[in-house]
Amino acid sequence: MPAWILPLLAAFALLSASPAHARALVARMASVSTPVATLQGVQVRLDWPADAEVGELRITAQRADAPDLGQHFAALSWRCPLRRDGQGGWACAGELRQGRGAPLRLELALPPGRVSAALSGAGGSRLALRRDDAAPDLFAIDITRVPVAWAEALARRAWPGVRLGDGRLGGHLELRVPDAAPMRLTGELALDGGAFDSADGTQAGAGLGARLGIDWLAAEAGPQLAIDGELLGGELLFGSGYFVLPATPVPVRLRAHGVADGWALDAFLARDPGVLEVQGRADLDGAGVRALALSLRSAEAARLPERYLSGWLGQAGLTGLALTGGFDADVEIIDGALAGFALRARGLDVAAPDGRFRFQGLDGDVRLVSEGRVDSELRWQSAAIGAIPFGPARLPWRSSDGELHLREGVGIAILDGRLDIPALRLRPPGSKGPLLVEAALGVESLDMATLAPALGLPAFPGTLSGHIPSARYVGDRLDFEGGVVARAFDGEVRVSSLAMERPFGVAPTLLADIALDGLDLQALTGVLEVGGISGRLHGRIDGLRLVDWEPAAFDAELHTEPRRGVRQRISQRAVQDISSVGDASFTASLQGQLLALFDDFGYRRIGISCRLANGVCTMAGLQPRGSGFVIVEGAGLPRLDIVGYNRRVDWKTLVERVVAAGSGEVSPVFD
Repeated sequence: MPAWILPLLAAFALLSASPAHARALVARMASVSTPVATLQGVQVRLDWPADAEVGELRITAQRADAPDLGQHFAALSWRCPLRRDGQGGWACAGELRQGRGAPLRLELALPPGRVSAALSGAGGSRLALRRDDAAPDLFAIDITRVPVAWAEALARRAWPGVRLGDGRLGGHLELRVPDAAPMRLTGELALDGGAFDSADGTQAGAGLGARLGIDWLAAEAGPQLAIDGELLGGELLFGSGYFVLPATPVPVRLRAHGVADGWALDAFLARDPGVLEVQGRADLDGAGVRALALSLRSAEAARLPERYLSGWLGQAGLTGLALTGGFDADVEIIDGALAGFALRARGLDVAAPDGRFRFQGLDGDVRLVSEGRVDSELRWQSAAIGAIPFGPARLPWRSSDGELHLREGVGIAILDGRLDIPALRLRPPGSKGPLLVEAALGVESLDMATLAPALGLPAFPGTLSGHIPSARYVGDRLDFEGGVVARAFDGEVRVSSLAMERPFGVAPTLLADIALDGLDLQALTGVLEVGGISGRLHGRIDGLRLVDWEPAAFDAELHTEPRRGVRQRISQRAVQDISSVGDASFTASLQGQLLALFDDFGYRRIGISCRLANGVCTMAGLQPRGSGFVIVEGAGLPRLDIVGYNRRVDWKTLVERVVAAGSGEVSPVFD
């Protein structure tokens, strides 16, 4: 369907073709110009039989252009019965066509001192224009249920490539086309169910409602636009930002002017009462936002994630993030890079979905500057990462050269111990590269009896201490230098090569190498409830890879080493559990029935390994034996060896066996 203004202006341009008392009149014009439109290849034909009450008027134009309105058409034609109106004027109504498009109905009335026209289409759409001789440069335009798509050409003057879809427009406009001044369009519009999208699909809207006052000036230096009004619901997409507007009115204001390569938004404002107020200014070019000064104010942030943050949160894997409390934020972007930022929190609570992290009672401010130096301080009352709680904290910041640093070291209470952050540096994404976070970390005397259950492990005694001289987060990856040492079960667990991918996103992945040194097996097996084994456990878990906290790959080897004064014994229950978990059987120097007379057995060595890949654990032991591998090499009388035969075990099946062993739901297999 053609756009709406140009065909009416074409009719006004041809008023000179008023009928005379001839039977036929034909006029051909190479060009007809008005202050708004130019028509080329124009032909006017009037057929009026002698003594007839009605004649037939036909007007065609090969091309019509209205550059200020962004409209260009070819093959326009209008045919109508022309008659006198009984008041000294004329009237004509008939079909208007553009090429092979669907016809519209154009009604033209020429009473003395006035010209009026109306264009009608399907669904009750109607666009009416009126001009009085007393004000020849003023066109009054009344709009009723006009399809939004009719305004696409005009919209592309402000936004090249935009495509308008569903929706209806109504309202009243005034178009002024003075001889010595630029064209100006003013008035009020109401939008119902509007939709649009950009050519690349990165911007879109649907179900939009609005009441807007507009003022468009086609100045020679560039168009000027002013909008005041209210948004009345709908959905908007701008890049990664997805906004669900409330049905209650959201007042908006915009002042903008066109520049050589885009638009300068001199001032804009939107206010969702009690939820969010946004105001600022911006410079836009073909590549996006070149400069931005933005202020955000939220008295109560609870509705922000659902209404305005869901797009960015979904991209970060934080769909379902909960906010309560208030905050103010100011953002400055220069040449596409972050130049300044200020956040002021007022009793703000932040909780990630699935309990991934939370901060309660955030107060204070964080300020970032690209020039000069500024200090700020942010505090929280409590926090948690997963099930690991943190005590209150105070973060004293200093900013210079577009970066944030801690002014002094920070200590935070955690699990009856302490987390120390002697240094922390944060560089926002920009011309220097992506987001970068660097820190030095230390933990001292964390209670393993509390930490282990928080990590989904059985509770066991001990403490965790260690120092990480450098932790570096960049490119959605967190790498640690140094290591962490846990003192547990009268031995040590050393963690090195620690790294995380997507630590705050979907399917976080942890990478690490783990070394075990001299763990007391009696205490360890007591915690795991897999029977009793005395001795000292050593081993390694190399290339550990946890995806969403579930094991995906590792190369593990565990074995015992003798120590002076430490007995090496294995209980009946442990024999049964190991044989079940390792899909093994055991051989003994006595008949199986006699073994039940013994509570435990001596052993020389225990060893087992598992290389996990693609959900399958490739298993081995101390040494081969026939088609199997030795897991337990017995010692003394009665001598008992445990031999495994299945070298490839499904990982989920293996885990189920471990769980069954811990619950005592196993029975021995004798060979």
